[in-house]
Amino acid sequence: MKVFCGRANPTTGSVEWLEEDEHYDYHQEIARSSYADMLHDKDRNVKYYQGIRAAVSRVKERRQKALVLDIGTGTGLLSMMAVTAGADFCYAIEVFKPMADAAVKIVEKNGFSDKIKIINKHSTEVTVGPDGDMPCRANILVTELFDTELIGEGALPSYEHAHRHLVQENCEAVPHRATVYAQLVESRRMWSWNKLFPVHVQTSLGEQVIVPPLELERCPGAPSVYDIQLNQVSPADFTALSDVLPMFSVDFSKQVSSSAACHSKQFEPLVSGRAQVVLSWWDIEMDPEGKIKCTMAPFWAHSDPEGLQWRDHWMQCVYFLSQEEPVIQGSALCLVAHHDDYCVWYSLWRTRSHSSPVCLFISWPSPEKNGGDLHQVRPVCDCQAHLLWNRPRFGELNDQDRTDQYVQALGTVLKPDSICLSVSDGSLLPMLAWHLGAKQVFTVECSAASHRLMKKIFKANHLEEKINIIEKRPELLTPADLGGEKVSLLLGEPFFTTSLLPWHNLYFWYVRTAVDQHLVPSAIVMPQAASLHAMVVEFRDLWRIRSPCGDCEGFDVHIMDDMVKRALDFRESREAEPHPLWEYPCRSLSEPQRILTFDFGQLVPQQPVRAEGSIELRRPGRSHGAVLWMDYHLTPDSTVSTGLLRPAGDKGDCCWNPHCKQAVYFFSTSLDPRVPLSSPQSVTYTVEFHPHTGDITMDFRLSDDLGSVH
Repeated sequence: MKVFCGRANPTTGSVEWLEEDEHYDYHQEIARSSYADMLHDKDRNVKYYQGIRAAVSRVKERRQKALVLDIGTGTGLLSMMAVTAGADFCYAIEVFKPMADAAVKIVEKNGFSDKIKIINKHSTEVTVGPDGDMPCRANILVTELFDTELIGEGALPSYEHAHRHLVQENCEAVPHRATVYAQLVESRRMWSWNKLFPVHVQTSLGEQVIVPPLELERCPGAPSVYDIQLNQVSPADFTALSDVLPMFSVDFSKQVSSSAACHSKQFEPLVSGRAQVVLSWWDIEMDPEGKIKCTMAPFWAHSDPEGLQWRDHWMQCVYFLSQEEPVIQGSALCLVAHHDDYCVWYSLWRTRSHSSPVCLFISWPSPEKNGGDLHQVRPVCDCQAHLLWNRPRFGELNDQDRTDQYVQALGTVLKPDSICLSVSDGSLLPMLAWHLGAKQVFTVECSAASHRLMKKIFKANHLEEKINIIEKRPELLTPADLGGEKVSLLLGEPFFTTSLLPWHNLYFWYVRTAVDQHLVPSAIVMPQAASLHAMVVEFRDLWRIRSPCGDCEGFDVHIMDDMVKRALDFRESREAEPHPLWEYPCRSLSEPQRILTFDFGQLVPQQPVRAEGSIELRRPGRSHGAVLWMDYHLTPDSTVSTGLLRPAGDKGDCCWNPHCKQAVYFFSTSLDPRVPLSSPQSVTYTVEFHPHTGDITMDFRLSDDLGSVH
């Protein structure tokens, strides 16, 4: 059966009604899931297996039946481990029906159907009793409900309910305990992901400085955690102001509370500096003694940095204090971790004295007036910027080198009589154009929130009367919106908040086409053109998220592999997916190659634009996929890249633009490490731009020296 789905096309800007298979959402969920990543997480799997064996043994030593409750069973892996370890029966709960159906088949395939019951419900809906889902309470609780923040997937409410209704008092729990760690740091790079810095503009009249509004500076910021691969952040990018501090622990073998709480840790700063960012991670201990531990610690805090397990389903957390604060070496402070049932946040407090741990709050405007009580409400953005700009966008706007490049390019095309129209979401380009001497500047902001934000920024820089903000879609512009003027310079970064893949910002081309009637015949468009580039790479680790597992700790999970493959074949295997590749090291196996060019001096064409060719492989390695990105040619002499920042090194090491996500097209034939490494000589491609939909379709195939295609 087909269903109609409405969606806003990020490239053309139009709202489309598409006929999709009724299982489209399910296929997307499976195709983009992290199940493969979890199954490839050897450290996680081994530690869980060890913890389960130990828990079953402890129950058996008490001469009790080992009855296991497995919440969030997924493939059924942990339940199969429990039965193999000697559990008498397992109740495995999985709320996602396609996954529950797959678990039934996997359990049956491995011969455990008589010992494992799959329950397709949310754990809070499971009943206990003679006519219930479980005849009695379990005495072993096994779960994997954690995300990078530990509690973001609802672990606390699920544990709270399970202890009250589904498991025995003083049950065994795997994991037994979790501990959250934090480290206070100063980092200009990471702080640039949270606040708008002053922007310096060199003009013929001297330097102009664009300053953020006071409201942005005082805003506590977005409440959401920024989860990243912290191991890819260089230690040179931050200064540790504290040691690694254990902030709080949760004992999963006892009643758990999901109520809001806070936990303070007193410390003395290692050095003087500016407290800005809290880096955080957690570990889980699978046994009461803490001998079986699985940690998310980054390499500088890891007991065995050489033996780090790569994983993408659990990373590390970056939290931002509401305000940066000066700290003095040796002057005692309190770092406070707050959490509710789903989120964690941090604040910094001063202490009265070394002998008194009473804290005086310094990194939040006003704590609850309760005698200095540490309890706080969750910080919420009140300036709009953190709701409209994501973390990479803050970093992009704060990239002074990037700004300088736009300033230099603008300086070559701007004239004293230029009438400028800027089309990009929340862009500083209109201010650059004004400071460089444009006669009149218009800027289009589609949303009311974006309109309000830019109005604040313009006002803070005394430009509210000089730059005209038009709150409507650019396709709907009228001559009256432009005061009867014709535009001589159309500007774009381009950047649009709806863009997911690099070419989605081609929306600028559609805007340029729509506003053509408002341009003078000799109008200049900047950027003048864009080009799509591709390069074949070998990933150090990212390939694992799409790699079949086969057997996991001795259990056959081919059914899961097949399920993911079918979901990918539904559509995603023929599509690229966005990834911030600065977090995922790779080696180039080819030179970058220009695939398509888009001339913004012309209107969007009516007919598809197609390119076919091959990319020669220059280095040995396993060709995991092609990386694609866009370059924007501001002028003939100035190009801004969303991909490679410089040519790859001698060994193929790549340096990617950290403010953008690149597109990755995985080669399915190269993702299974069990398949012998072939020696392809090139990669053939067919790439086509479809103007009516704005889509770019593609197909890449490995080809050997005999001309065979894989």
